[in-house]
Amino acid sequence: MPNDFNQQIIDEFRANKGRLTGMFENARLVLLTTTGARSGKPHTTPVGYLPDGAERILVIASAGGSPRHPAWYHNLLAHPEVTVEDGAFVYRARAEPLTGEERDQAFARAVESDPGWAAYQEKTTRLIPVVALYEIPADGPPTFNAGSLGEAVKVVHDAFRRELALLRQEIAGAGTALGAQLRVNCLTFCHGLHNHHTGEDLGLFPMIEARHPESAPVVALLREEHERIAALVEELRRVVADPADPAAVRAEVERLTTELEAHLTHEEEQLIPLLG
Repeated sequence: MPNDFNQQIIDEFRANKGRLTGMFENARLVLLTTTGARSGKPHTTPVGYLPDGAERILVIASAGGSPRHPAWYHNLLAHPEVTVEDGAFVYRARAEPLTGEERDQAFARAVESDPGWAAYQEKTTRLIPVVALYEIPADGPPTFNAGSLGEAVKVVHDAFRRELALLRQEIAGAGTALGAQLRVNCLTFCHGLHNHHTGEDLGLFPMIEARHPESAPVVALLREEHERIAALVEELRRVVADPADPAAVRAEVERLTTELEAHLTHEEEQLIPLLG
């Protein structure tokens, strides 16, 4: 993509905390900043990604089926430590190209979820690389794309809302079989939501109770909501197991959506005024 086109996407992505319009409205994108292999300067590129469990995401160096690898791929080969912006968080990651069977299986999952990847591979004689981006644990708290804790709560919640909307759309079009990548998408969402609620239970809620003792009844109610959602998440994990029944998955996702949307709204109403 031309650099000016990329810059428009980067600007909109950052301004709207990961939300995009137009042709990329329903796409999973991150901003990937690499270090130039020759220049040593940072270069930021919007790239599509695939969820791949708790520890990593996958990006594909398709370059639209170009005969050459994209510049960002050469950069990360030279400098494997990169920066990832996902709309809600900014984090450092270690880039590791997949090889052999692991690469082939990941690419097959990508093709199953979007045949466009296969079209790109057919256009070129090079083997299109698949790269895993492993988050490097930070020494301190996560870096939110927000100016306050209250805004951070809203930004993270909106990221879950966007991903859940994508899952519902994908499951609605799954037909009679749930693809391998769609199962991974569901399980990755479940893990992310579990981690988010665990972080609130162990970190955010105790901090709020210490600063605002009068909030204890509200926090207790939010903890109860977390428990109800955790039960729904476990049931979704169960029905997503292979072989998965798309109708059963669809029903559980709708149950989770109803409960989660109510909880997120309730939490925002109660906590954002306290957090600023």
